[in-house]
Amino acid sequence: MEQLAVKMQRITKIFGGVKANDAVDFSLRQGSIHGLLGENGAGKTTLMNILYGLYQQEEGTIEIHGKQEDISSPIKAISLGIGMVHQHFMLARPLSVVENVMLGKKSRRGILLDTRETAQELRALSDRYHMEIDPYSKIWQLSVGEQQRVEILSAVYLGAQILILDEPTAVLTPQETQKLFQVLRTMKEDGKSIIIITHKLNEVMEISDVVAVLRKGKHIATI
Repeated sequence: MEQLAVKMQRITKIFGGVKANDAVDFSLRQGSIHGLLGENGAGKTTLMNILYGLYQQEEGTIEIHGKQEDISSPIKAISLGIGMVHQHFMLARPLSVVENVMLGKKSRRGILLDTRETAQELRALSDRYHMEIDPYSKIWQLSVGEQQRVEILSAVYLGAQILILDEPTAVLTPQETQKLFQVLRTMKEDGKSIIIITHKLNEVMEISDVVAVLRKGKHIATI
């Protein structure tokens, strides 16, 4: 039997009487890249915000690695090994890469960290996934593609085994998109499970093992 990192069943989310998600089923295989495709307003980001704990569903269940979970907040999601990189980055621009990561870890795990040790760990992760990120670079010095890789690096450093990317190529050049895909393929080889939210058919078909299609809040196909 295939191992599932995520199994969402009959997920329903209602905003003001409108079903943003209408009894949606979604599964993510362990160690795969799964595209979530649909037009704007299809319910893609809402579904993933539920998985990340930003929203709570009215109906439906979520299993993470075979165990049913109540994901009541992003802190809970992170504790389950779920990370999310939003379309609009959440980085403090005046600070360095390592300072941004340390802020995230302190706030989420309540640990005092050593800057040099953290920077060494980040550099090792960056090298492992071919991200080419200097931990001491200031965020404002980095390109958009590099900032996105910092967000991914931070999520992985915080323990993400399931990674959600919301429209990751929307702000990237074609060259940066290919660099991102290289990073994601290496992470997949390392056993991580990845979800890409997108409306770009050609890109999602290039990078994904499986593609789920949403339309008007409903899951209409998996290909």
